[in-house]
Parts: sequence; C-alpha cells; structure tokens
Amino acid sequence: MKKRSWIFAGLLLVAGFTQAQAQAQAQAPVEDRSRTVQQGQYRAGIAHRELDQARHDAKLAEQEVLNLRDAHAAAQQQADQRKRELDAAQKALAAARARLSAARQAYDREVNAVDAAHRGGKDPGK
Repeated sequence: MKKRSWIFAGLLLVAGFTQAQAQAQAQAPVEDRSRTVQQGQYRAGIAHRELDQARHDAKLAEQEVLNLRDAHAAAQQQADQRKRELDAAQKALAAARARLSAARQAYDREVNAVDAAHRGGKDPGK
C-alpha cells in the first residue's frame, strides 16, 4: 500500500509539474502578446502623431499656396498697371523728344536767319 501511495504521489507530482509547465508556457505567449500589443499601440500612437503633424503641415502649405496665389494676382495687376504707366511715359518721352527736335530745328533756322541777316547787312560787297 505504501508503494501505491508513493506511485500515486509521484504521478500527482509529475502531473502537477506538467500542468505548471503548461501554464507557464501558456502565460509566456500571453505575456508576449501583451508586450506585442503594447509595442503596437506605442507605434500606432507615434504614427498617429506623425499623421496629425502631416495634416497640419499640409494645411499650412495649402494656405501658403492660396496666399501666394492671391499675392501673385495682386502683383500681376500691379505689374500690368506699371507696364501701362511705362508705355505712357515712353510715349510722352518720344513726344517730348520730337518737340525738342522741332524746337532745335526752329531755333537753328532762326539763328541762321539772324546770322544771314547780320552778314548781309554789314558789308554786302565783302
């Protein structure tokens, strides 16, 4: 009877050891899964922050494009206005130069006429 008790105790001990080992092995994957889930959540949090930052950067870039389009349109209108003013100034310069040339020719004619009259009035024989 003692022998049976020892065998039974031995079997219980082996069964308990086997069960403890099975539980330890079952807990190890649970701990691994838990660690894997935590790491995944951490990486997902980082990715979400990067996504938010990218959205923010894209919104700022879009606003900058819109602002620069408006500024470009305003600058283009101002450039067109300046071009019209330049064209008008160039026409005014051409007209002023034409008047200057005409005035110079008229002056030269008058000076030549005075010179001719002066030469002609002094001594026509000489």
